[in-house]
Amino acid sequence: MDFSLIILCVQCTYYRLSPFVLKLQFPPQSRWLEVYGTIFDSLCVFADDSSCTGELHRAIPVLRKAYGDIMHRVMHVGPDTCSVVSALLKQEETEAWGVEPYDLEDADVHCRALVRKGFVRVADIKFPLPYRPKSFSLVIVSEALDYLSPKYLNKTIPDLARVSTEGVVAFTGFPGQRTNKAADVSKFGRAAKMRSASWWKRYFGVTNVEINEAATKKFEQAATKMSYTPSCQIFHLKAYS
Repeated sequence: MDFSLIILCVQCTYYRLSPFVLKLQFPPQSRWLEVYGTIFDSLCVFADDSSCTGELHRAIPVLRKAYGDIMHRVMHVGPDTCSVVSALLKQEETEAWGVEPYDLEDADVHCRALVRKGFVRVADIKFPLPYRPKSFSLVIVSEALDYLSPKYLNKTIPDLARVSTEGVVAFTGFPGQRTNKAADVSKFGRAAKMRSASWWKRYFGVTNVEINEAATKKFEQAATKMSYTPSCQIFHLKAYS
């Protein structure tokens, strides 16, 4: 006889979710206590459809197929970086680090452990990142660029390219994509500014960061084969040579 587990998420502060109820079915004699944490963590991440960091979680298998061995030393930049670093560290032959641009006051025990071990750090990305040039094979930034004005993007985008050897993958929101403005201002200091693909491409040119056409094509081919349709814009950029 199967049994069920009801999960009531009253407040998932770390993942910025609204209250919801989930009913999970487990087979008899299953080791549900052992897998419960992993399942719940994944559900919390994927439930936030408006988050480009949540979209990154869904895109990881596609990125691995497109970038292959390049994803061996990855840095993620953006909100909820602990969840991304945790997911990347579970991949084979992948080292991962994260930069959280905002405070971690509400971070859970697992996230604080990543900070303590040096996998995650808090840093204001409006200023140069505390890493040497070409410290990582690939840099992935999600959501964070939507909260920066052009004044700071002019410095941040080149700096992301500086610390990478192979390139930068940027996840940004689509124009018109909804966000919780009040929560954004409270956490990020300003509401997100969703810009068009043409705007981003022009701006990448202004900052002398080139679109990586080869990587873009590989990612699109992998996405087609894996039936993946992103809900955020994804740009593949070249590192500085």
